[in-house]
Amino acid sequence: MGSPALRPALLLLLPPLLLLLLRVPPSRGFPGSGDSPLEDDEVGYSHTRYKDAPWCSPIKVKYGDVYCRAPQGGYYKTALGTRCDIRCRKGYELHGSSQLICQSNKRWSDKVICKQKRCPTLAMPANGGFKCVDGAYFNSRCEYYCSPGYTLKGERTVTCMDNKAWSGRPASCVDMEPPRIKCPSVKERIAEPNKLTVRVSWETPEGRDTADGILTDVILKGLPPGSHFPEGDHKIQYTVYDRAENKGTCKFRVKVRVRRCGKLNAPENGYMKCSSDGDNYGATCEFSCIGGYELQGSPARVCQSNLAWSGAEPTCAAMNVNVGVRTAAALLDQFYEKRRLLIVSTPTARNLLYRLQLGMLQQAQCGLDLRHITVVELVGVFPTLIGRIGAKIMPPALALQLRLLLRIPLYSFSMVLVDKHGMDKERYVSLVTPVALFNLIDTFPLRKEEMVLQAEMGQTCNT
Repeated sequence: MGSPALRPALLLLLPPLLLLLLRVPPSRGFPGSGDSPLEDDEVGYSHTRYKDAPWCSPIKVKYGDVYCRAPQGGYYKTALGTRCDIRCRKGYELHGSSQLICQSNKRWSDKVICKQKRCPTLAMPANGGFKCVDGAYFNSRCEYYCSPGYTLKGERTVTCMDNKAWSGRPASCVDMEPPRIKCPSVKERIAEPNKLTVRVSWETPEGRDTADGILTDVILKGLPPGSHFPEGDHKIQYTVYDRAENKGTCKFRVKVRVRRCGKLNAPENGYMKCSSDGDNYGATCEFSCIGGYELQGSPARVCQSNLAWSGAEPTCAAMNVNVGVRTAAALLDQFYEKRRLLIVSTPTARNLLYRLQLGMLQQAQCGLDLRHITVVELVGVFPTLIGRIGAKIMPPALALQLRLLLRIPLYSFSMVLVDKHGMDKERYVSLVTPVALFNLIDTFPLRKEEMVLQAEMGQTCNT
């Protein structure tokens, strides 16, 4: 056991040696190999083997820096117990312990490597994509792009940074381009004869969108194709939306013209009834006169293609009854389709019924004229028989023929109502009020047409 004098000195040296041994961690390498615990493709080591030297191989870390401290300020940086701090360069991160210790088995305490930092894989934007210079590794630049019809929203270029994050938020591709739609050109049409409208047709336009292709779901504002357009200027608008609610519109006009001859006026003391709009190409205007007047000129005029009216301008002249005709039939023909006749017959002018009836008719002269009624008086007995139409006196023989033709009694008061077609409509043997007479006449079909025209002209009787 040695000299007793050395035992206290050995005991004093033993704790520092044990402490030094305890600081050395267990070896992770193979005992006695002398190899570095790092592989050649991960760190650059000097592989010189020091079989008899008590230190580890020099450390070289690819893309990193090594800072070593020898124990007790020794010269060699690979001596037993040497501690080396490993730091990776910018853009790289350490895999393994940040501090290595040279162990008694001549191996370092861990394997380390500096690997290039990698950012999360970018998400592929819908309707687009991206291109990167160096994948998702540090300092790689990625540029986004969009498919035709889509616009990039966000940063176009992002870079993988040292904190393993991209420099910008992920971009997206949005459809901001409105669809295109083309309308027909302006359509000008002329109305057909006797019409105020014209049928106009066209092909319904389609929308086209770079992103969505052909769009057939279009919205129409205005009359649809194939409609009958009236005279004037009509605006037609089509609207189309793509799936991103972008809107496209187009407009065009339909212009319809009606060829016109110019308005005609009703003749004085007459009526005018026109078809269609009254002055358009093909329209026909018919003319008639009020009771007691005869139409002279053209009874109807047509608006022609040269925009001039056919025929001559009509006028209404006072009716001139010829009482010099030889027969009663010829006399009645003068009133055909022009006037109604109320024939009042009496054997004597002193007849009370006759005198009372004439008095009532004279007070209702406006109603008689409004209903185109001519009063014919037959007074007396042949050969002293007198026929009178207003101020005109007919010969006794003509008055007698009229009584015989209409089978009017010779020796009693009587009245006969004849319509415009020469038909015997009603007979009276006693007094009749003008109101009752007018109510009957107002039921005649031809009279109903007259009433419409008179209402349009404002012709009425106040009493």
